[in-house]
Amino acid sequence: MTEPRRVEARRAAGTRTAPPGLVWYASYGSNTHMTRLNSYLAGGSPPGGGREYPGCRDARPPLRSLPLELPGRLYFATRSPVWSGGRAFYDDGAPDGVVRARAHLVSAGQFADIAAQEMYRAPGRDLDLAPVLETGRAHLGDGRYETLLYPGEVDGHPVLTFTAPWSRRDVAPVRPSGPYLRHIAEGLFESGAWDLPGIAVYLAECTGGAWTAGEIEALLRR
Repeated sequence: MTEPRRVEARRAAGTRTAPPGLVWYASYGSNTHMTRLNSYLAGGSPPGGGREYPGCRDARPPLRSLPLELPGRLYFATRSPVWSGGRAFYDDGAPDGVVRARAHLVSAGQFADIAAQEMYRAPGRDLDLAPVLETGRAHLGDGRYETLLYPGEVDGHPVLTFTAPWSRRDVAPVRPSGPYLRHIAEGLFESGAWDLPGIAVYLAECTGGAWTAGEIEALLRR
């Protein structure tokens, strides 16, 4: 088994002399799965998904991918028109929890295009990462994935992700669909850090009991 990495402390505000060329995109939802992520990079529709993605300007795969643990909680809320169930969100305001994620080392431009597609915007414009790298958080809008987070660094590159502007206590939980959970679980499993029974227990807890660990394991073994 591969040992998951943990984020290192954020670089102090004002210590960067130039924008980062490479960033770790920390995926905690279905983009943990490489097949799903490739739909964002190269375009297309992932298995089980109901949306066609335009892809990134740079369609190359990540330079590296590694398992990562983030402080906080994973929860499911709102309703995805792609998966017909709850979406995964990251609540970084729960320091007692741990979120299992997969970090992909991509260019800053690729991260901007992935984020744009999650925000239902057209890819093709770079993001100004200075605000999030200065403060750890930046709001690009009020939408579901329009809040950028900078929880720390790995191997000298900033770890970036996006989530909702609210916390898990502000919204009603929504049961995620089986295909969506399967993408997340298979992505975590292919990272090499966690076994299927442990992943099933973790995701069952994140759904608040909407799925049991046994149901998730059965889903994965079909």
